[in-house]
Amino acid sequence: MSKQPALPVLGQDGDVCCAPLVREPLGEDAAAGLSRMFKALSDPVRLRLLSLIASHEGGEACVCDLTGPFDVSQPTISHHLKVLREAGLVGTERRGTWVYYWVLPDALAQLSALLRAPAVSAKAPV
Repeated sequence: MSKQPALPVLGQDGDVCCAPLVREPLGEDAAAGLSRMFKALSDPVRLRLLSLIASHEGGEACVCDLTGPFDVSQPTISHHLKVLREAGLVGTERRGTWVYYWVLPDALAQLSALLRAPAVSAKAPV
């Protein structure tokens, strides 16, 4: 595992970092933090990795469970996992020789809250 400090996840205290886009504009700091998450998720392999981790039994997956479903090398998988970790989307823990990953619920809540649109009533045709 890297000795680099993890990037802070905005709103880890349980508060969502920002109002939905349709209610008010994002501030610079919130936009910078959220853009790292969206950038990390913009790669199909990373998006699939996040989904695989989130849907894994017990909510966490060993790195040994994450290499099989992909047609890329193990070092490439490790790189993608590092990007997800640095973006604040997954947490990690080394147990012996293996590293385990889990999705950080607060990060997903931030992304979800940001994209949540208010319910719009159907308008009658003019």
